[in-house]
Amino acid sequence: MTKPQVAQLMIERAIAARVPFSWVVGDEVYGNDRRLRLWLEQQERPHVLAVRATEQLWAWVVGQGPVQVPAKDLATAEPADGWQRLSAGAGSKGERLYDWARWRLFRLQEQPWDHWLLVRRKISNPEELAYSVVFGPADTSLSTLAQVAGQRWRIEECFEAAKQEVGLADYEVRSWHGWYRHITLSMLALAFLAVMRVKINAEKGAPDPENFCQLPSVCRRSAGSLPASN
Repeated sequence: MTKPQVAQLMIERAIAARVPFSWVVGDEVYGNDRRLRLWLEQQERPHVLAVRATEQLWAWVVGQGPVQVPAKDLATAEPADGWQRLSAGAGSKGERLYDWARWRLFRLQEQPWDHWLLVRRKISNPEELAYSVVFGPADTSLSTLAQVAGQRWRIEECFEAAKQEVGLADYEVRSWHGWYRHITLSMLALAFLAVMRVKINAEKGAPDPENFCQLPSVCRRSAGSLPASN
């Protein structure tokens, strides 16, 4: 089973369990799988999925009609809304600022949905571009898409925090059940510590950091007392 297939099963379970979520985000492993993108569209689940520069996307070309164009070639045209300097969210050194632009893709879905190619350009190196395929409400602003795309960093930061603070990757098991128990306990422990952090900051009158996985020292000390899974 491929990673995109596993991701689809996980999303199906989340939908069946009525877990509330507004967007699906993912890297190129998931964005380059057209079957996953089409399935998300059929489920009417907005998403921002990274794609490689050579990914073929449907676009309307004057004089030719709908044709498939590599993402990097489509992004050479002047964007309708121009480039905008926007934040993808707060990082360890402040706001993560990039230049952003989007191009409308040619698809058959009607209102209220639309499709775009979203491009992120590094300020210090304009030649460094990152591409994402977007499916979402037609009235979605470019600033919203930048914020949604930036959620991937928070997810990665949470996984890193879970590895460092609650031993997410520190397992020695040979069965699926053992692995599943360990991962579940680690995620539960991180959620518990994140709630502790909110309460501790509230008692101190301190604002919460942008990344809820940044745990205060008292929470990190508590993590050491959690039992290991077998």
